[in-house]
Amino acid sequence: MMQPQLAEKIRKRTEKQFPDGIEPHGTDALRFTLAALASTGRDINWDMKRLEGYRNFCNKLWNASRFVLMNTEDQDCGFNGGEMTLSLADRWILAEFNQTTKAFREALDSYRFDIAAGILYEFTWNQFCDWYLELTKPVMNGGSEAELRGTRNTLITVLEGLLRLAHPIIPFITETIWQRVKVIAGINADTIMLQPFPAFDAAQVDEAAAADTEWLKQAIVAVRNIRAEMNISPGKPLALLLRGCSEAAVRRVTENNTFLQTMARLESITVLPADDKGPVSVTKIIDGAELLIPMAGLVDKDAELARLAKEVAKVEVEIGKIESKLSNEGFVARAPGSGHRQRA
Repeated sequence: MMQPQLAEKIRKRTEKQFPDGIEPHGTDALRFTLAALASTGRDINWDMKRLEGYRNFCNKLWNASRFVLMNTEDQDCGFNGGEMTLSLADRWILAEFNQTTKAFREALDSYRFDIAAGILYEFTWNQFCDWYLELTKPVMNGGSEAELRGTRNTLITVLEGLLRLAHPIIPFITETIWQRVKVIAGINADTIMLQPFPAFDAAQVDEAAAADTEWLKQAIVAVRNIRAEMNISPGKPLALLLRGCSEAAVRRVTENNTFLQTMARLESITVLPADDKGPVSVTKIIDGAELLIPMAGLVDKDAELARLAKEVAKVEVEIGKIESKLSNEGFVARAPGSGHRQRA
């Protein structure tokens, strides 16, 4: 302890905060938290919320692994041959994992365990779990044998590599999951501890897949935001119109129509001619295209006008409060920077 004179005070405060002791969150969650807090400073500002967050991360990894195993065990995953077709999502996640491996290793080599923990969290939670697993569902629900084989192979390949990448930080959960994954991947080994650490492969860099997938993600998020803003049910299929499209946007829509329709819950996708303004719609701008969701039949006009009027009234009240404060000379005089302006 850097300040031993505070030991008794800290002890009493801790006993008061945790009268029954600190609730267990698991060894892996504790290790992840300590890694994330291991910055270049000497002090650790312990936060139970961080520990809870990394426990949730372990649960997320466990549930994602269950999804992968449910869709790959006792299935043809292409490790024994057979034609495989990789979807855009497959190519993208393989390239993303490759870049993650590079960044993670660089962080470890420079002893920045906090940065390594952040890289691992970002890829696992936001890219692999939240996006890639969802993007596999169109293939899983209607892909050809070659497409199914390619996606299953990618699921296992990335998960197995991810487990090896995460093993130094969370060894127990990764070992447990890996013991099932290794059977599908055809790995004949006793433990993940003796497996080689993932290495960056320049041949797996795929900038085209990264750019196309980021565009699709933009489009999907834009449609979801329109739903939320207009209070449209997430399950209601929508018609999507695209206006002012670049050649790249048209190609991306054409090649990935199924992904867009499934992920954004669309009943149709139409690229409008350059001179077609389209119907009255809610719009969002993304890279190389304007997205339009026609409002006919989707929104109750009177209810929407009432909602907007309520929002306007709320904003006007806030404006009134601000104007009242600004008209108060005492408030303005006490405002930060007012003294500097007067002296200037």
